[in-house]
Amino acid sequence: MSEQGDLIVVGAGPAGLSAAAVALAGGLRVVLVDSGTTVGGQYWRHPPEHARAAIRTDDLHHRLREYRALADALSAARAAGRLDLRTAHHVWSVVREDGGFAVHAADRREAPAETLVVLRAPRLLVASGAYDRQLPFPGWDLPGVLTIGGLQALLKGGGVTAGSRVALGGTGPFLLPVAAGLAARGADVVAVCEAASPLAWLRHPGPLLRNPGKWAEGAGYALALARHRVRVRPRTAIVRAEGDDRVTAVRIASLAADGSPRPGTERRIEVDAVGVGWGFAPQLDLFVPLGCELTAAEDGNAVVAVDDGQRTTVPGLYAAGEVCGVGGAPLAVAEGRLAAESVLADTGAAPVPGDPEPRAKRLAAVRATVARHRAFARAMALAHPLPAAWSEWLTDETVVCRCEEVTAGAVRAACADGGAPDHRQVKQLTRAGMGWCQGRMCGPAVHCLAAPGRPYVPAERLVATPVTLGALAGLDEMEEQ
Repeated sequence: MSEQGDLIVVGAGPAGLSAAAVALAGGLRVVLVDSGTTVGGQYWRHPPEHARAAIRTDDLHHRLREYRALADALSAARAAGRLDLRTAHHVWSVVREDGGFAVHAADRREAPAETLVVLRAPRLLVASGAYDRQLPFPGWDLPGVLTIGGLQALLKGGGVTAGSRVALGGTGPFLLPVAAGLAARGADVVAVCEAASPLAWLRHPGPLLRNPGKWAEGAGYALALARHRVRVRPRTAIVRAEGDDRVTAVRIASLAADGSPRPGTERRIEVDAVGVGWGFAPQLDLFVPLGCELTAAEDGNAVVAVDDGQRTTVPGLYAAGEVCGVGGAPLAVAEGRLAAESVLADTGAAPVPGDPEPRAKRLAAVRATVARHRAFARAMALAHPLPAAWSEWLTDETVVCRCEEVTAGAVRAACADGGAPDHRQVKQLTRAGMGWCQGRMCGPAVHCLAAPGRPYVPAERLVATPVTLGALAGLDEMEEQ
């Protein structure tokens, strides 16, 4: 089956929602595709519709008024027949065709049943977001050790705290809302280990001062943590998790300037859950096979290269949100608006009758907003880098690739003895990255071990998400409409 629209938007998080709303307001027919069962993405994740009355999570969200306004705009457009909303649709491939793009998706609304669909449009905007970046440490594969994003997903999606004594570790501002949310739901947050020093922000005062909402938000988290007597430990990291059937304790240590543990500072803390996060890795699976140019970001990731209108180097393809560099929801919303304005300009869409603001003025304002938030994102990446010596936490027996049970020793041997220059060659020599997650969990860490200092570029995947053989077998029989 093939569906037509003027624009396909992949991803219904902050960037995708704002892009779809602007494109719809400009008169375009939009197809909005997302793997979730509701719109909002990870940032505006909510409990399932049937459980929202019983599970209240509004206090865990920011910018809810903006979310509701966007959701209302989409609902109105859908009722008018101008929006085709495809939730529970997992995009597994995108290909260029004459005059546009074909987006292949698996419809899983009736899971475990799966139906493949093809969506076509002359223009495509991808806002697929990012996922937690992890650095392995001894014991990180124990049950009860989660990503920071996983902990927050449980909180926002079900009001679940995952444990009663929780330790958090990693780097970046994302630690704070998760700690505050856990504490507000009754969990004892026994430690928040921040690898960076807060003094690092003093080297980048400009972006912080130009974004007062950011430091006001941070102050709010600080007050919440103080109220619950949660201590944030700067220059500290979780270097080991302990337990048999599941995690029962962590070892934390103070870090030297290069990120190596300071001798004699290690201490043991009993826990029943752990959350760790070292920033995020952009979800580039749909961009790499299309040949999009990538560029290096300050946080060590490769990101999609875009112009001042969010256009990629592939004609007709636009990008917005974390795929262009991790910077938070306000930046993603602004980039989504900017990308949609570019789509309207490129399609020659006429100004909306009665629009009180000229398009040029609106473009200038949103570009200024993007620039301001992007400067903050760069400062954040520089203030919260990956510790240079983090690999000193690893023993040779530490599992790096959990799917294939490849150890740090095997990765090191592939680099030293096998001459592997990057994570792709390590994969060929050790199977690291060949498991169910296809390297999403271990890829950044393997790359840092094999090629420290170089931006992480994910391997090309022609199939971006698992699909069943039965569904693939029916591709030739799909009816085109």
